[in-house]
Amino acid sequence: MAGTETADLAGGDIAAPERPAATRGHPPVNLRRAGKHSDKGHDLSVTGGLAALSLDALSSVAYGPEAMVLILVAAGASALRYTVPLTLVITGMLVLLVFSYTQVIDAHPEGGGSYAVAKVNLGRFWALLAAASLVVDYVLTVAVSLSAGAASLGSVFHGLSHHLLAVSLIGLLLLTAVNMFGISESARLLMLPTIVFIVSIFALIIVGPFHSHPVATIGTPLPLHATEALGIVLILKAFAAGCSAVTGVEAIANGVPAFRQPRIRTAQRTEVSLGVMLGVMLIGLSILIRAHHVVPRGGVTILAQLTAGAFGTGWMFYVSNLSVILVLGLAANTSFGGLPVLMSILAKDHRLPHMFYLRAERPVYRYGIGALAIAGAALLVAVNARTAKLIPMFTIGVFVGFTLSQVGLVRHWAKIRPPRWRARAALNGVGAVMTAVAVVVFLSTKFLEGAWVVVLTVPLLMLLFSHTERYYARVATKLRLGKTPGIPRRAASVVIVPTSTVNLLTEKALSAAMSLGDTVVAVGVAGDEEERDQMKRAWGEWKCSVPLEVLLDSHRSLVRTVVKYVESIPKDDTTITVLIPELIPTKRRREILHNQRGRLLEAVLKARTDDVVIATLPFHIDA
Repeated sequence: MAGTETADLAGGDIAAPERPAATRGHPPVNLRRAGKHSDKGHDLSVTGGLAALSLDALSSVAYGPEAMVLILVAAGASALRYTVPLTLVITGMLVLLVFSYTQVIDAHPEGGGSYAVAKVNLGRFWALLAAASLVVDYVLTVAVSLSAGAASLGSVFHGLSHHLLAVSLIGLLLLTAVNMFGISESARLLMLPTIVFIVSIFALIIVGPFHSHPVATIGTPLPLHATEALGIVLILKAFAAGCSAVTGVEAIANGVPAFRQPRIRTAQRTEVSLGVMLGVMLIGLSILIRAHHVVPRGGVTILAQLTAGAFGTGWMFYVSNLSVILVLGLAANTSFGGLPVLMSILAKDHRLPHMFYLRAERPVYRYGIGALAIAGAALLVAVNARTAKLIPMFTIGVFVGFTLSQVGLVRHWAKIRPPRWRARAALNGVGAVMTAVAVVVFLSTKFLEGAWVVVLTVPLLMLLFSHTERYYARVATKLRLGKTPGIPRRAASVVIVPTSTVNLLTEKALSAAMSLGDTVVAVGVAGDEEERDQMKRAWGEWKCSVPLEVLLDSHRSLVRTVVKYVESIPKDDTTITVLIPELIPTKRRREILHNQRGRLLEAVLKARTDDVVIATLPFHIDA
């Protein structure tokens, strides 16, 4: 039945099947159409891989350069001269990361998410750190992409620029609904908006320099006053903000199984292609920002200003910016493909509740999708959908993952020692040092601006994972998992049926009870002796072969009285079953017209009794 959950129980009393490595940035799960694998299987080409797995990285040009400009302009418009040098440093980091991740592809062709790499090569603590960083990263990817998309939409339709939070939440709601129903995009569907986006950005870079003085014809001027001195601290802050432009470059390494043969070579070529395009985009946009002295304006993004300056505000302006909005939305959707899979893997490792391993028939991990939607909405509301407030938090989780992946790869090469392993280890080692230094820079320059949230959240998530893991370990000990239990044996059985009056539901419940156990007892509750006599007289007139036990309770509390009766029965060599008949109207709105004593009795019995079978007999009535 659609919407029901099918359980691949993650450990506990039933071993879960193996799942793929944790991935960030669109694993193969999202390369299915409505839950079905592509007919060709693993068939992504370089172009298809860029469309399916690079949107998170490519879309960062919509907010990365702007984040850097917003920091630099605090020292006055003249500080924008540092835009190009800082971008070149960031691009150098991008180059090193890209080549480093080509090594990840070679070492982990099954998909090398930082959690999987850390778990295999670094140990439990670092795996928990990687997992917590990934969770934070996924949530922030949704929030940043949607808030940046809302800002871009406000740049095109100015009336929406005052309702960024509402636009972001509507986008989040749409993505949640689409993913809940398992309507996943394919690489072909992603290709068109990706191509339009790439072409428009490159066209902007090519056309922009030929306009000697492109001025922003959109937005409102903002007063620019130098509030900070231009120094090393401000430059480091701008660098930290600009590094948000290189997030997502690891996605291709995580999705290697989706590529066509030879998978490693195809994925590596895709990774390099992504690095080249992203690097050219970042440098080209920074040159335009510097050359034309583009400063922040009210109600528009920096990218929209550049587009208006190059193309005017005609159809090219709308096509370019709408492609940016669409790609940002699809970038947000990568988290809906990745985080639920990561949470299912953590559930399999007993580090999250096992319900996150449950899948609907589509199949989708609905609990993971719901958790991501709630966390993303809370974050957007907290910052009022302002991208600039999210950037200080965004890069930390990403670069922690970068660092752990690189360190894990150094350990990997040292263990297996393939040809030229020292050169490979050196490449990953330099990458690890570089990204670790970047993390220190982020923390030291952005701590009070929002990075403290990540510093607090990551350890709390690690404690959650660790506590959950210890709990499941205790459960496994109690259940004696891995040990041979005793042989099942049949015991005498007593079936108790709570009842109040003689009716059709009582007859059906007793008939079912007689087929379940050796001894059947009907239990009723009376407020006084007169009521008890009336119940026994009606029962005698019915001439039912099942005995009726009428218990006295001045408050006529069926729940309390039945629970006490059950607890009073010796359970040695006896199986006690409580069969609860339940009247269910076919129209849900009429449930309020019936008391819920059956459900309450079931809940109390579960909470207070052991070794008691609790069963319900639904009786649907159309009235």
